[in-house]
Amino acid sequence: MLRLGERQDLNIVKKVDFGVYLSEEGDDTRILLPKKEVPEGSEIGDSLNVFLYKDSKDRLIATMREPKLMRNGIALLQVKEVGQIGAFLDWGLDKDLFLPFKEQTRRVRAGEECLAGLYIDKSSRLCATMNVYPYLKKHSPYQINDMVKGRIYETSDNFGVFVAVDDQYSALIPKKDAAGQFTIGEVIEARVTNVKEDGKLDLTVRDKAYLQMDEDAELVMKVLDEFDGVLPFNDKVSPEVIKREFGLSKNAFKRAVGRLYKQGKIEITENRILKKA
Repeated sequence: MLRLGERQDLNIVKKVDFGVYLSEEGDDTRILLPKKEVPEGSEIGDSLNVFLYKDSKDRLIATMREPKLMRNGIALLQVKEVGQIGAFLDWGLDKDLFLPFKEQTRRVRAGEECLAGLYIDKSSRLCATMNVYPYLKKHSPYQINDMVKGRIYETSDNFGVFVAVDDQYSALIPKKDAAGQFTIGEVIEARVTNVKEDGKLDLTVRDKAYLQMDEDAELVMKVLDEFDGVLPFNDKVSPEVIKREFGLSKNAFKRAVGRLYKQGKIEITENRILKKA
């Protein structure tokens, strides 16, 4: 069976001036391998390991080259140009790889890189997608408290921030830990907080609570100074206001305010937080 978007061994069945035709045993379909890619000394009956894709006229074609991305895989690819219906990515072959707008988790621009997977669309053509969740590996070498690097590929108000650790392993910053600004395509450093039964990772960009608390307290004091020493709300303010003003979760904010109160640096009233002189 011919496998579009994958490498496979095919036999030379015919030689022509512009290349050789390849075929799989028991299949009459013939696929061209252009002359410039035919190994010197190749003869009819020889087996060649080739990658199958489609040319600009949607005809199956073979190449000896190794593409940067194969079917059901993921890779970081450069955007060559953006057209009216999508973008085109450099994946190391003559014909650029099409990335439809509907498969973009954010609009890409020429010259930048994006993490992409490879799939076959309804018209039996190879296309790229930035929705890489199904293609990520689930079992990484990392354990709880390990520091990792990952690329953000999607954000969700319901679940949190989806991250591809090392551009290949599935991970999530859960909603409760996802306070702050996250941008699709951004590379972050994070700490593993959980390894699930299926191998996926939970992450946090925050340090352990006892180390993070001082940093959060400094942030609260900085914002207090910006408000001339008086916040127009107390520690019972809504999570939405906390996230907007501090980029913190409510729990992190309450811990920081509690630390400052115990240190005697602030006063908490029914509707205000005041910086003490």
